[in-house]
Amino acid sequence: MFRRPHHALELFRRLAFTPIPAGFRCASVVSARKARRTPSPSPSPPPPPPTIQPKLVLREYQEECIQAVVSFLETGHKRLGVSLATGAGKTVIFTHLIDRVPAVGHASQTLILAHRRELVEQAARHCSRTYVDKRVDIEMGNNHASGAADITVASVQSIVSGERLQKFDPSRYKLILVDEAHHIVSPSYLHVLKHFGLRYYADWTNAKVPALVGVSATLSRFDGRKLGAVIDHIVYHRDYLDMIDEGWLSDVTFTTVEMKADLTKVGTAANGDFQTSSLSKVINTDETNQLVVRAWLAKAKDRHSTLVFCVDLSHVTNLTAKFRKHGFDAQYVTGDTPAKIRSARIDSFRNGEFPILLNCGVFTEGTDIPNIDCVLLARPTKSRNLLVQMIGRGMRLHETKRDCHVIDMVSTLSTGVVSTPTLFGLDPDEFVQDMDAKSLKEQGERRELERQREGEVAKLVKEAPTKKLPGTIEFTDYDSIHDLIADGTSDQYFRSLSPNAWVSVGAGKLILSSNGGNYIKIEPSEGNEAQFVAKYYWRLPAIDKTKSPYGRARTIADGDSLEHVIHAADTFAGEVFEHMWIARNQAWRKRPASQAQIDFLNKSRPAEDQLKSGDVTKGKAGDMITRIKHGVKGRYEKAAAKQRSNDRMKQRAQTLRERLTGQTQVGPLAGTFNPKPSYRWKPPLLSLRTTHL
Repeated sequence: MFRRPHHALELFRRLAFTPIPAGFRCASVVSARKARRTPSPSPSPPPPPPTIQPKLVLREYQEECIQAVVSFLETGHKRLGVSLATGAGKTVIFTHLIDRVPAVGHASQTLILAHRRELVEQAARHCSRTYVDKRVDIEMGNNHASGAADITVASVQSIVSGERLQKFDPSRYKLILVDEAHHIVSPSYLHVLKHFGLRYYADWTNAKVPALVGVSATLSRFDGRKLGAVIDHIVYHRDYLDMIDEGWLSDVTFTTVEMKADLTKVGTAANGDFQTSSLSKVINTDETNQLVVRAWLAKAKDRHSTLVFCVDLSHVTNLTAKFRKHGFDAQYVTGDTPAKIRSARIDSFRNGEFPILLNCGVFTEGTDIPNIDCVLLARPTKSRNLLVQMIGRGMRLHETKRDCHVIDMVSTLSTGVVSTPTLFGLDPDEFVQDMDAKSLKEQGERRELERQREGEVAKLVKEAPTKKLPGTIEFTDYDSIHDLIADGTSDQYFRSLSPNAWVSVGAGKLILSSNGGNYIKIEPSEGNEAQFVAKYYWRLPAIDKTKSPYGRARTIADGDSLEHVIHAADTFAGEVFEHMWIARNQAWRKRPASQAQIDFLNKSRPAEDQLKSGDVTKGKAGDMITRIKHGVKGRYEKAAAKQRSNDRMKQRAQTLRERLTGQTQVGPLAGTFNPKPSYRWKPPLLSLRTTHL
């Protein structure tokens, strides 16, 4: 038939340009010659219907969470937060939230922000599976989104790079979702939120801006920066203890192991946690690493998948070698591990191919390895957020495990360390042995009742100071006002929480002063929901001075956790004070006191007890002057006068009893003066309730 080539070319042209009917599926290309020689096959059976993925049924609390968000959005709120325990399915919730938030006019697009590659990829996978009819783009590294997709998942570091943010038209977006939203007040996030109009607005109800929903397991900041700057309402909270009780998370067994590391000299980083390099020098020793391995051998050698948290790269290397030296196949991943190798090791660990995976800073957020049945905390921290994130890695359910064993290596010294007992209201120094979460919670509740009883006794002691009840309150005796002013031992506790030179001035108050006379005061709050409040006092110019040389106090932070309030105050202090005048490790504080300082202190000292320049340092003298200026002397004298009055009342009662009964009781003789009031404030256990935004 095709004797001339141009006939074949003509047929090819016709075939090539003939429109293909809709739904036509090309299985193979068959030559026309072969088609003519081959007899027509019998009709093939109809193709099977397309496989439809079963729709995911949300858990009850996941549906409750979505409804809570939608309800608040319907009332006009724009900036919302959701607090969900690790393993609660945060990605599932915010993925399904997308279709529940209606478009507003032509604003129908959604942007999901995350700060790590794993979180971006995880969110993109969920969205692609959930919304097969929607376009999902990724903005990260070499992947450039179009800006027109229905859903864009972006790395916050990439989207703020260069001009990449400009292709996202704010007027076309209905929803901005932020994963691990406790990072939301960092500069990169604030830059993105400003682009979408979500930073400053007088009337959010009528604002033509996208809705903002931030999701996190730890909606608080350790550096004291308030999330309230960008999130107005926490609309839903689900605690991990509730999730364990209801069977949504794996049960957890806790063991604390005492290590002899001295953390008192470890520096504090800008975020309030330990300085990494300083911490590593103390923790990454052969003795401590050997103790870590021994603890694991004693408590968890039969566990299948152990995740170990280390301080830094050097610690990871040395501790990995220590495990291998004992014959165990231990692998590690760090931020420097090449992506392919890291993915391969994580997949192998997830498949149970080796028992121990060590890391530093990689698996604190957004990692889904449900088979983890042991978490070994080989790095101390002051951050409750970080502690919860690390423990959360082992709380996901998996068919191969009955529970997750958390082994917490803790220091015995008071350095502001947050350990697993503190999550349940127990003392940080309390050691626990193979206790589950329910038992720890019950023990914490018993301790709280005991603290309340002690508080009642302390209140009675305060009302009747002569009645000593040993074991219920901490007493410190001072022979003179000068001993009280010079005593800085109580400052050490607070300075373990802060890099700044906070001074305890009694009555539960802390002062941080600058060289210009301005200062910040932290004290127990009265008549407020928060337990502690920090206020800023600044000196008025001489021309403006009225009765007080200070302007009206400005409240800068409040909260239930003293630790968090201190960090918030530190953040503010860093913005208004010069660093050299408030930091406690400055060289000038170790130099001899100035003559002006000595002269000021000697004004209130007797002639036989005068100070000389070499007796105290500038830092010590400054702390003593702060105590004098903020009323320690007055409170001491008031307490001493009250004690003298009580002594006289006791003596009169004693005399009356002796006259009536003729008995003599052991005690001070009449007229004895004993000016030793109890004055040191025993710092409370840090509150673990949700921080006020």
